[in-house]
Amino acid sequence: MGTAAVIVMDKSVDMIAAIARLSKFYRNESCGQCTPCREGSPWLWAIMERMVKGDATVDEIDMLEELTYQIEGHTICALGDAAAWPVQGIIRHFRPLMEERIHNFQKQKQLLQQQSQSSQDQHRQHAGH
Repeated sequence: MGTAAVIVMDKSVDMIAAIARLSKFYRNESCGQCTPCREGSPWLWAIMERMVKGDATVDEIDMLEELTYQIEGHTICALGDAAAWPVQGIIRHFRPLMEERIHNFQKQKQLLQQQSQSSQDQHRQHAGH
């Protein structure tokens, strides 16, 4: 979990989704006293939720990592560190998976836009006859 706890998962686990779920936990557990944790933990969760789908840009991975460094070591208690470390770990160990998911989402989005445009063009052609 990022606090020296060990979680064992098999290869069927979506690691990005697992870390997004941890980010949600830390967002909910933040007492709100420290600005880095109060403001940063919801951002970590929101960005990780988009990473689960791939609805992000590759540049946001670096932004996400930078956000973790703005939280880590800047809070009164250890919750900020605990929130930052799993995200740092997913980036360190699974960055290629995150990038692949982003690229796949972008390809799907582009394909859907092309299909939608093609459908609209066909509709206009039929409406004109």
